[in-house]
Amino acid sequence: MAVHKLIVDDFEDSNYSLLAVHCEMEDYRLAYYLNKYLETRLARTKEDLDFITSLASFPVFKWSNKQLQTDWHLIKNSCLVEEIAVSQGLFSEINDKSWVIHSLLPEHHSVDYILKINNGGGFINEKQILDKIQKIPKVSTAYSVDISQLKSKDHLIFN
Repeated sequence: MAVHKLIVDDFEDSNYSLLAVHCEMEDYRLAYYLNKYLETRLARTKEDLDFITSLASFPVFKWSNKQLQTDWHLIKNSCLVEEIAVSQGLFSEINDKSWVIHSLLPEHHSVDYILKINNGGGFINEKQILDKIQKIPKVSTAYSVDISQLKSKDHLIFN
């Protein structure tokens, strides 16, 4: 009997581009400007990207271009979560509340937004897209992220 061995890397989808965007805008406003400058149709999804372990929830904007067979996702890279630490005192219970920032990509914690473009095996001109993004008012910078260097690639699987 033949033995079939499955390797986790066989399921990894590397047909996508990852762009980092630094800006102080709200997510809906950035999605509006991306739609205007890149001629996309990003719209907020009903479901956020949730991580149960950290109670973090990241808003997602999505656009599927059927003609070019591409999927675009705009995700806010940070999420502010309130954490409550309960400790027992001598006579009472003490609740300490603190706010913690969780990042979707911890190795790029300073990035404000991630733009993931699934290209379906086709070609995407990243330089042209980055040039258009950098023309948006209040965008500090935008650049391509090397996917092979990411340790938290599994956070980007949400289809």
